[in-house]
Amino acid sequence: MGVKKRYGSVTAVDGLDLKVLRGECFGLLGPNGAGKTTTIEILEGLLPPDEGDVTVLGRRWSSDGAALRARLGIQLQETQLADKLTVEETLRLFRAFYPSGPSVGELLETVGLTAKKDSWVSKLSGGQKQRLSVACALAGRPELLFLDEPTTGLDPQSRRQLWAVLERFRSGGGTILITTHYMDEAHAVCDRVGIMDQGKLIALGTPRELVASLGAKHVVEFALGDGHAIDTALLEALPGVRDLRRDDATLHLSTSELHLTVPALLALLNQRQATLSQLGTHSATLEDVFVTLTGKHLRDE
Repeated sequence: MGVKKRYGSVTAVDGLDLKVLRGECFGLLGPNGAGKTTTIEILEGLLPPDEGDVTVLGRRWSSDGAALRARLGIQLQETQLADKLTVEETLRLFRAFYPSGPSVGELLETVGLTAKKDSWVSKLSGGQKQRLSVACALAGRPELLFLDEPTTGLDPQSRRQLWAVLERFRSGGGTILITTHYMDEAHAVCDRVGIMDQGKLIALGTPRELVASLGAKHVVEFALGDGHAIDTALLEALPGVRDLRRDDATLHLSTSELHLTVPALLALLNQRQATLSQLGTHSATLEDVFVTLTGKHLRDE
């Protein structure tokens, strides 16, 4: 509670209060530089906080470090494993770090790599390597699993395979804290989501609660043809519109009455003799919540 971490004059984590419940999958989202990685490294015991109180599984790193390490599983964003070890040898190595846990065979089955047990790590696909790194994190049968962007760069099938692994872990009573750059992933696997920006937690709730906080069920995205412009006050006055934001040349109208907003928008454009170069609609998502709160896309550099 009240956690702060500074790097010189930069405050990476600024008075953060965060509570993750046992048995849930909690997603931590934020733009680059929001303080997510620093927060996770503090929780993992890799960094000491400058201020505040940190309790993990009822214990503190300052006095219970050895006991805590045996109860945690950690999967880093980029896990470097020995290329010339086989999958089975890699898991046997990690399993040896813990006094108890699942057998190597059980780990292989859990992540769907039994058929690859004799393959060198260097011969695995990206998705298989990520599943192997998660298996290494599960080697001590942890109570709490930290995952830092576990599906970045994976194809849709590999992502869903990894989601299934996480769901099995959570259904068995495990707790997960995950960072992700994919809003559909946060919606699919997370019970609750916290959004960070500039070292602070600026939103917290279930994905459904956060989307509902927009006060709009749909988003209309459009761009005008060259040389055309519309007064934003006129757009904000359209029926159903709750919010207006601009993303380069594209305008986004959050609306609670899609069936009223779209015809009114087209009528306004026709009246002003403005042409469209783009028009689309979608149901409101966590991405819309994120951009509304932070003014940034999750993958902004």
